[in-house]
Amino acid sequence: MLDGHRATRDRVARSILDHGPSSAADLASRLGLTSAAVRRHLDGLLAAGLVDSREQRVYGSRGRGRPAKVFALTESGRDAFYQAYDQLAADALHWIAAAVGGGEAGEEAVAAFARARFGKQGERYLSALEQAAAGQRTEALAEALSADGYAATVRRVPSAASASAPAGAQLCQHHCPVAHIAEQFPQLCEAETEVFSQLLGTHVQRLATIAHGDGVCTTYVPASGAASSSPAPRADSDAAPTAGTTSTEPPTTSARRNPA
Repeated sequence: MLDGHRATRDRVARSILDHGPSSAADLASRLGLTSAAVRRHLDGLLAAGLVDSREQRVYGSRGRGRPAKVFALTESGRDAFYQAYDQLAADALHWIAAAVGGGEAGEEAVAAFARARFGKQGERYLSALEQAAAGQRTEALAEALSADGYAATVRRVPSAASASAPAGAQLCQHHCPVAHIAEQFPQLCEAETEVFSQLLGTHVQRLATIAHGDGVCTTYVPASGAASSSPAPRADSDAAPTAGTTSTEPPTTSARRNPA
């Protein structure tokens, strides 16, 4: 019985990781459990410090009553899913930087490694994106990322200019296997953002990153034909993203060093 309880609790935590901050009702629906059962497991996760709760943001007019609570993984909760050898990777990158003399040369050496790593990853994704229908390349990228463990989704967002204008997309990565390393080496995030831009054929903007302390890595992808001067919407880590989305924004990401 204890093993079964743990397995179900792990399913609840994994569902939050895959889909982002979720209400008890969302979790019950996705997992085929009763709301009461989900709440028991959430209580256990809260007590263990693996999730925290907050009020769900509501957009537009709101009905009566208090907004529902959503549950998100804490840093400790994410750690339970990390299987990368963080210290070994960090030591290797520090060695690369030191081997070329440190300083700017060291930073560039790490950046070159990051570009090579994510470039090879991007090559694997390219065929999937080329086969995707026009306007669905962001969704194809999300599926490819999810297959590599990034638990990626796409959330449609309205144009800032007009509700009738093409929607943009927020590409959300709910899990990052190298988040702890990216805290020390933001070149990893910068290289990943550059690869996204190349794969999608448009400038993208990184709005939030797990390595920087945000709940979700969020990248804004402009809609085809959207004005490059339109401001990107604020990253929303509480909204539950849904696969199949597109969004608008200019190339300001790679210029600033913000871990993803």
